[in-house]
Amino acid sequence: MNKRLKDLEEQEWLKLAQQANWSVSALAKLCGVSVRTLHRHFLEQMGKNTKTWMAEQRQRHAIELLHDGSSVKETASCLGYKQPTNFARKYRNYWGICPSRQPPTVSPAQTANVRK
Repeated sequence: MNKRLKDLEEQEWLKLAQQANWSVSALAKLCGVSVRTLHRHFLEQMGKNTKTWMAEQRQRHAIELLHDGSSVKETASCLGYKQPTNFARKYRNYWGICPSRQPPTVSPAQTANVRK
């Protein structure tokens, strides 16, 4: 396994995922490995595949952006969604509520046990 992959911390992975615009293939390219190698690394180190991890991180980042006052449209754009409706659908499927109904006083830590 690529030594560089093993040396990365969770926050570094998050930054790389954002740079890759939440794309698994772009993330693999940034890391200089194949998608399959990246997938094996995530299964071994994080207990889930790359796509699942990225989707979870993307949704957690959405909560942070909404909590900080970003609009649904701004949040969708920041997370790389071409259409706010696509973001809203993914958000609703993940968290069980619409992003526009997210109470502004709820922090990401408080959403840890929300429907997954």
